[in-house]
Amino acid sequence: MRILIAPDSFGDTLSAVAASAAIARGWSAARPADELRSAPQSDGGPGFVAVLASRFGDLRSATVTGPLGAAVRASWLLDDRTSSPVAYIECAQACGLHQLGGRPTPRTALSADTTGVGQLVDAALDAGAHTIVVGLGGSATTDGGRGLVDALGGPAQAVQRLSGVEVVVASDVENPLLGPLGAAAVFGPQKGADPATVERLEERMGQWSRVLEGMAGRDVSGEEGAGAAGGLGAALLALGGRRVSGATVVAEATDRAADVASSDLVITGEGKFDSQTLRGKVVSALNAEATDAGVPTVVFAGQVVLTPEEVAAAGIAGAYAIVDVAGSVDVAMNDADNQLTRLAEKVASGWGDGVA
Repeated sequence: MRILIAPDSFGDTLSAVAASAAIARGWSAARPADELRSAPQSDGGPGFVAVLASRFGDLRSATVTGPLGAAVRASWLLDDRTSSPVAYIECAQACGLHQLGGRPTPRTALSADTTGVGQLVDAALDAGAHTIVVGLGGSATTDGGRGLVDALGGPAQAVQRLSGVEVVVASDVENPLLGPLGAAAVFGPQKGADPATVERLEERMGQWSRVLEGMAGRDVSGEEGAGAAGGLGAALLALGGRRVSGATVVAEATDRAADVASSDLVITGEGKFDSQTLRGKVVSALNAEATDAGVPTVVFAGQVVLTPEEVAAAGIAGAYAIVDVAGSVDVAMNDADNQLTRLAEKVASGWGDGVA
């Protein structure tokens, strides 16, 4: 059989690349004659660059300013296979929550900024990129992208520098910049903001939104995706960016549809397989493509919350949980790599001409 292994990340326990490798090890142990193709997936958040770099491009790195001012090492990808080079940047590499060095607090929520992301954009421009794709997600910031704009020389110079460059905002987040569904109100608490801090962040971004309006010649604060990555989406929109689903960016850049069509089975997965998974996430998108191509889909997850009937109704051939082979959630999370390999081997060993 020709197997396409295309998982998303398993939350904070396994990256998409690591999950793909674990599944491949387990599956090949039970069915060594099968032809395996690894195609890890991402929606633009943490792991975005690693997923793409596993398939193509020149992986580069730069020392940039982290969310709280300390220097961090960040990777980005240059695809120069054509005369119009494309740069792929992951904001979490420069301003991710994992860069804080500890738990987020109200102080870090107010202080964290996107300067490092602007420095990565600067590096991509210096490398001759004609298109810059910025994956949003996992940020520690709620600065509306002000750090990025300042790193590019301020509002006027940032607009000038990106004139003629295609900017793609890769995010599945549709939230606006301001208001009850905005960056501060919805995502601020996840980044350490208490209610008083949320109010301060909202006020600060309300003022900043007027600067962005001057840059764009329109009010971008209400546009879909403006609130992504603490409002970094709004700054990128003001700089001429267009929002595209991060999962779609990965699918198109890696020609996923062709991979699916040439497979006999698609294996995908994520941390928790629940009702949210079926609403436009990587797993559901892959399953839709596979169904159209007449290829069955299997889902591996840390936990499977859906009932067998719900899984079948979604057109998925089978859904299998790491916790079932691990025996407990703690083991499933703390030994995720080995337990996912065990799960894949178990499912593969029972696989015949149909579902295990």
